[in-house]
Amino acid sequence: MNKKELSQLTDKELLEVAKNNKPSPIFDAFFIGFLVGIIIFSVTANTWGLVTLIPLVLIYAFLKKPKQYEALKEELTKRNLQ
Repeated sequence: MNKKELSQLTDKELLEVAKNNKPSPIFDAFFIGFLVGIIIFSVTANTWGLVTLIPLVLIYAFLKKPKQYEALKEELTKRNLQ
């Protein structure tokens, strides 16, 4: 969700989104490390292609998640809900 979508939610909906969107840094770090391992293995085995691209896209998604959570926290603070 971007900032515009967050600003259109009611207070109750925003609190529900915040409750369901808490980051889990240990799981994210483990999963990113696992995906990096898959990339390194595919590069050393000379198997470029889908095996290399899918983990890269997933790593991008995991790195983007904290930015979305920061926007959510900013909206919560702006509405004095935190």
